[in-house]
Amino acid sequence: MKRTALSLILILFVVFGIGFLSLIWKDMRNSDVHQSTQPHVEQPRRRDERGTSGTDQTSKNRSERSEACSSLGVRCASQYFAAWTWPADGSCQARLRGGYPEPDPRCTPGGVVPGITAETLRDPSWRTRCIRNCQSSEVQKRATYAWYALPHPDNNSGKNQTCELDHLVPLELGGADGMGNIWPECGPADVTLRERYFKQKDLVENYLAAKVRSGEMPIGEAQRGIASDWVQYLTVARAHCGQARCDATD
Repeated sequence: MKRTALSLILILFVVFGIGFLSLIWKDMRNSDVHQSTQPHVEQPRRRDERGTSGTDQTSKNRSERSEACSSLGVRCASQYFAAWTWPADGSCQARLRGGYPEPDPRCTPGGVVPGITAETLRDPSWRTRCIRNCQSSEVQKRATYAWYALPHPDNNSGKNQTCELDHLVPLELGGADGMGNIWPECGPADVTLRERYFKQKDLVENYLAAKVRSGEMPIGEAQRGIASDWVQYLTVARAHCGQARCDATD
C-alpha cells in the first residue's frame, strides 16, 4: 500500500514538472517572437563609436591647414616696423591723407610675418588663412575701437558695413596678425559699399600683391609703403585694377 502511494506521488511530480517546464518554454518562444517583430531602434553609441565629432573635425582641419602652412616655412609671429606697446583707450588718432584715413603710427605701426617672401606669395599652396587669426582673435581685435575712441557699429555686415578691423599691412602681403598691425577703418556711411574707405584700401592691397607676385616690386617695399601711406597708391591701383584682375589670395 505504501509502495503504491509513493509511486503515485512520483508520477504526479513528474507530470507537474513536465507541465511547468512546458510553460516556461512557451513563454520564452513568445518573447522571442515579440522582439523580432519590433522596429529596430539604434541604441546610442559611445562617443568613440561615432567617429570624430564636429569639433574634432574642425580641429583636424586646422591641423591639416597648419601642416600645409608649415611646409611653406610660415610661422605665426609679428615683426613691427617700430617699437610697440598696447595703447591706452582713447590715445590713438587716425589722420587724413587725401581725404582718406590712415592709422596713428604710434598705435598701429604695421608689421609683417618674418620669413614670408615673394616666393611664398607665388607658391600655389599659399593662403592668407595660414596666418589669419593666428595671433589675435576677432574678439581681441575689437579692442582697437576703444584705442581710437570709436563706437562699435551695429549691423556691421553686407551693404550696411561701415567699419573693418583691417590689417594695415594685409595678410596677402605677409602682414602680421598681431595687434600692432590692426586698426578700425571706418566710414563714410553715406556712400555705396564699394566707395567706403576699407574697400578702397582693398584695391591698393590687391594691386601691391599682384605687383609683388609678378616681380615688379620687392615685397619689402610694398609692405613698408602701405604701412607708411596706403593712400599714395590709390590712384594707380584704381587704374590697374580697372584693367586687370586684382583678386586677393584667400
